[in-house]
Amino acid sequence: MRKNNNFAPIPSVLALSITALLSGCGDNDNDFSNVTPVTPEPPPTVAPPPAPIPAFDTDGTLTADIRWTTYGVPHVTGDNLESMAYGVGYAFARDNMCVLADQIVKYNSQRAKYFGPDLVPGSGDSAHVINDFGYLTLGIREIAENNLAKMSVNSRAMFQGYTAGYNRYLSDTPVEEQDPSCAGQPWVRDIDSVDLLTYSLGVALLPGASNFLGPMFLAAPEGQSYLPTAAESVPDAVASSLKFNPAVTMPERNPQEMGSNGWGLGSDKTTNGKGMVLGNPHFPHTGNLRFWNFHAQVPDYMNVTGSSLVGLPGAVNIGFNENVAWTHTFSTAEHFVVYQLTLDEDDASGLTHMVDGNRRTIYEKPMQIDVAVAPGQTIKLNKTAYYTNYGPMIEVPGNFEWDSTNAFAIKDANLPNLDIVDHWLAMNMATSMDEFKQAFKDYDGVIFNNTMAASSDGQVFYIDDSTVPNLTETAIEQLTTNPLLIQIKAAAGFTVLPGNISQFDFDGPVPYEEAPKYEGTDSVQNSNDSYWLTNLSSPIRVANPMYGNVDYQQTLRSRMGQKFIETEAGSDGTFTPEEVESLLLNNRSYLAEDILPDLLQACTAQGDTPVNVDGTDVSIAQACDALADWDGTMNTSSTGAHVFREFAFQFNQAPQWEVPFSLEEPVTTPSGLVQNTATLEQMARAVQVIEQAGVDFDAPFGEVQFVERSLPNGTASGEKLPWGGAHNIEGGFNVFDSIRSRDETLLPRHSYNTINNNTIMSAEAQGYHINYGTSWAMVINFTDEGPKGRGILTYSQSRKFGSEHYTDQTRLYSQQPTLRDIYFTEQEIDDNTIEQVSLSSQQ
Repeated sequence: MRKNNNFAPIPSVLALSITALLSGCGDNDNDFSNVTPVTPEPPPTVAPPPAPIPAFDTDGTLTADIRWTTYGVPHVTGDNLESMAYGVGYAFARDNMCVLADQIVKYNSQRAKYFGPDLVPGSGDSAHVINDFGYLTLGIREIAENNLAKMSVNSRAMFQGYTAGYNRYLSDTPVEEQDPSCAGQPWVRDIDSVDLLTYSLGVALLPGASNFLGPMFLAAPEGQSYLPTAAESVPDAVASSLKFNPAVTMPERNPQEMGSNGWGLGSDKTTNGKGMVLGNPHFPHTGNLRFWNFHAQVPDYMNVTGSSLVGLPGAVNIGFNENVAWTHTFSTAEHFVVYQLTLDEDDASGLTHMVDGNRRTIYEKPMQIDVAVAPGQTIKLNKTAYYTNYGPMIEVPGNFEWDSTNAFAIKDANLPNLDIVDHWLAMNMATSMDEFKQAFKDYDGVIFNNTMAASSDGQVFYIDDSTVPNLTETAIEQLTTNPLLIQIKAAAGFTVLPGNISQFDFDGPVPYEEAPKYEGTDSVQNSNDSYWLTNLSSPIRVANPMYGNVDYQQTLRSRMGQKFIETEAGSDGTFTPEEVESLLLNNRSYLAEDILPDLLQACTAQGDTPVNVDGTDVSIAQACDALADWDGTMNTSSTGAHVFREFAFQFNQAPQWEVPFSLEEPVTTPSGLVQNTATLEQMARAVQVIEQAGVDFDAPFGEVQFVERSLPNGTASGEKLPWGGAHNIEGGFNVFDSIRSRDETLLPRHSYNTINNNTIMSAEAQGYHINYGTSWAMVINFTDEGPKGRGILTYSQSRKFGSEHYTDQTRLYSQQPTLRDIYFTEQEIDDNTIEQVSLSSQQ
């Protein structure tokens, strides 16, 4: 608080005037005895600011108490952040050691050192070489080394404690008791704070520069080779045996298909008038984006529970404390800009570009990595990266090429992002909604997320405070009105701006004041559409187009969520937590609720007459009969559900809507089904897929959709657990999917090929092999007795094969989609403790 210290040592002008007036009155017998003196109000008592949370341990010994409750959830208590994180790191390693070990290798540019140059050995795909040179190009390890000591005391304490706990698990646990998918491997080693900060900096780039590692690898001036070269000490025979044939294509902004649902319900929407939050992230069930559930306590300072992604050192990503609950969804916002550079025509080297008529240097950055070429043998490869005032140079053949006149560079607003731990820690410690909002004013560390929150007093808050480039007014005006820039963005899938004018550059992320936000006591929601319809009654608009679109057709999943909030509260127009949980897990289909009657009418009209598809007659009669008996949900007992899903996959390619999208009805249009030849052909193509898979049309959905874990060597376990749940394609809310691409780790896992790219049906698996979707799901409701929560981690806490917590929650969900109680109070924890450890760094 600023104080005014400009007090004058002489009477004010007003006081002098009064004195003069009184002295001019001469004799005056009035002694003012008739004036009642006013007793001054005592100054308000100002509470001293709260003592800061203890960061580092002060006695040289880290101590943490860990109590595991049902389903293997650790409740960790430490007297300071370092000790608490020590316990969290230890408990995490017990469940997910291999995932973090793999990611430390990845982001520290050591994939090729341990796994050779290629993902597919001998193929020349160069995936590991591209990874390692890519993260060296981005410089995240160097940034971590240079900035760790400058970070907040809280962040440093949590990094230090977490890595010590992780290392403690490695040293204490015999190799034969560790996760067999990585135990004993040379790349599983102790880690330190720099390693973990490097990993954190890499995660921040997931929706941005991390997807451009291939284009960075190819970038070289015209006439120069991008290829790495072997160090002089490498024998010619070894050097010549290396093949580099990378297949680099246009990057995607969200290749891992991160998604989620999130609600914040306020006092106007809840039966007890207090806040409620639904959290439902849809992430891969394997790999680097696994959630892990835990409870962290520093007595008198922090008491928070929920789930976090791999490697967040002691803070909760999605969860609640005594005062606020929150969740996140993946934002549609963009976090980087690609700049088209105008090269200096007088520089034949191609290493100078022009900005505002001035020459700017394109710098060369020498790099070196280790590459395994045989068991126990590594060589060193050298390569040059190129860097500009914007960031690394990139090149995509046929799209973004470095020629004699133009070149391209990428600038990521999250490079670097050093706020991540501080931001989530501030959210974790918030004692009110005002303090929760203050976390977003003070920090910019939620990287790629929308945030929905509700407080114990019934307030709700939404913000897209993901790290978005703070464009100038010039850039915004051009990006929203210039047809060429609009066209390029539509074609590329991301923003491309001229790099020869400084007004198109950005300086840091958008500040809190300009981010899309909503606050009130009714509701906020997001299901991965933009911020626009966060609250249907109060649409949001901001100037910066990089936050996403407005005035556009919403996804079916978003429309289902809006339908739930707007029309499916209880009879009094409010929600109980039981009603919210039921809506989350009912596995309904928005598309079916809209068009199934029309589709069944088309079926009836067609009858036994075959539908001709590309010269082949296909009978849809049996499939139509199964649809007629379907209950409209994607539950395990539902028969015929897969028939509608396969129709939805076909419908999605050329939707036959009867009523087009209307801005007047943005969450209920388009709607209705045109009963035409195209619709019948779509139904017939769905039939062909199901017949090719060898699946009965009237099979219960639990026989078609399943979860099957991999053995430690990556082969199928053979145990298929029935799985209820919908898919985005049919407008589900609680959605699951089969992702066939990499999960960003090298840990072995199996997958099944699908029949084609327009379905997730596999003939090999005879159904849908689920490995993505609802992961950590929770419903949190504040009550007079404090927060009450239910949740589930659908793939269970531990990825360690053989652990009792490897599939326990998975089996619970498989039996019938449900949540389980979240234990928060001391009584609840004590009543459900199944194991306890007191951890000390001196033992």
